Amino acid sequence: MPSDDSMESLNAAPQRVCFITLGCKVNQTESEALAQLFHNNGYEVVNSSEKADVVVVNTCTVTNTGDAKSRQVIRRMIKAHPDAFVVVMGCYAQTAPGEVLNIEGVDLVLGTQDRAKILDLIGQVRQEQKPLSRVHTIWEAHDFEELPLIEGESRTRATIKIQEGCNKFCTYCIIPYARGPVRSRKHENALAEVEKLVAAGYKEIVLTGIHTGSYGEDPGEEWNLAQLVKAMANILGVRRLRLSSIEPMEFTPELIDVILSSPAVCSHLHIPLQCGSDKILARMKRPYTTSEFKNLIDEFNQKLPGIAITTDVIVGFPGETEQDFQNSLEFVRSCHFAGAHVFPYSKRQGTPAAKYPEQLSKKVKEQRVKAMMDVAQQSHEAYVKKCVGQTLEALFERVEEDGSAIGHTRNYIQVKLPPRHDGKAWESGELVEFVFEESYLWK
Repeated sequence: MPSDDSMESLNAAPQRVCFITLGCKVNQTESEALAQLFHNNGYEVVNSSEKADVVVVNTCTVTNTGDAKSRQVIRRMIKAHPDAFVVVMGCYAQTAPGEVLNIEGVDLVLGTQDRAKILDLIGQVRQEQKPLSRVHTIWEAHDFEELPLIEGESRTRATIKIQEGCNKFCTYCIIPYARGPVRSRKHENALAEVEKLVAAGYKEIVLTGIHTGSYGEDPGEEWNLAQLVKAMANILGVRRLRLSSIEPMEFTPELIDVILSSPAVCSHLHIPLQCGSDKILARMKRPYTTSEFKNLIDEFNQKLPGIAITTDVIVGFPGETEQDFQNSLEFVRSCHFAGAHVFPYSKRQGTPAAKYPEQLSKKVKEQRVKAMMDVAQQSHEAYVKKCVGQTLEALFERVEEDGSAIGHTRNYIQVKLPPRHDGKAWESGELVEFVFEESYLWK
């Protein structure tokens, strides 16, 4: 904690804050919103390698490894910024506040609530000169926490968080214990933010949350996800609306119709599979079968040809036999995903699966990850080849010094287009239609 002398020097110039964010896109979005809050209150937001008066570490707890990495980063930042006020927030802080507060040099622990009060709490700790944990039991959370509108200089893609929490309790997942029950953002607030972002020049809006598809399941919100997406897609000026991960059982007929009928909704969906074995899906407490999953993606492929469907797959779950894995491998191959994130099962203390017998060895999991990643890569390459010769639309996120431009298509292929032939320059935030060639694929 800064001394009185350092406090006097701090008062002479704007204070500086840096953020270190671990984990998912939701964490990244929350850090950006808090950076905006600090900026709005006179702070200069700097890189973590620069001298900072306040350091905020936003932690992850998806795996035990995530906890260890969070602790490592916290200690590293305390060492790098010995005179700074250190705040630790996020999922690891929520699930283990005592562990975090016991790390020498940590001044404030926030968890996944009360982030909007961060400046007041920093003032309180500085006045009392005593480290503080402001972590409440997550089951007391009933309302969606509104954070400031992000007003960065980029005018390409903006991510807005519409939902918090999860009620599903898959047997391998700690997130419900870290994020609490489902809380939906008031639809009028979400719509107002989209209108502001579009007015500021953003071309693409990404909807995200801890369990995005459960939007509206809590009693505080009257709308469901389909109604929200439809209303956003109809806002004048919305060029692209991208949906982040949605669970397979949450694609209602109404939501499917909105996705198929709204030109603004991007032709890319991330639908987590987790495993291609019905036996293992049941042990994971995933509420669908492989047949139901396949029927869903077949419907999208038939009704929206060319759609990119990506997924998540966990291999090496406790009790997964070689036959279970081969079934999963074959099922993933049959789905022709545009891409897949593959993870080895990681034991997470506090979840039912951590106590399951028949835990697999690290060697077996590594072998299965490699085999599944090979299938995922083949599937991705096949999808890209199908797009060759098609007219696609890219949203440029940055322009290189040589005049080339990098961006994503509506179906989420990252491309790099060569410099223009007419001598003009590409511009960041520009939407451009082009005939896709495999050489344009940015790897």
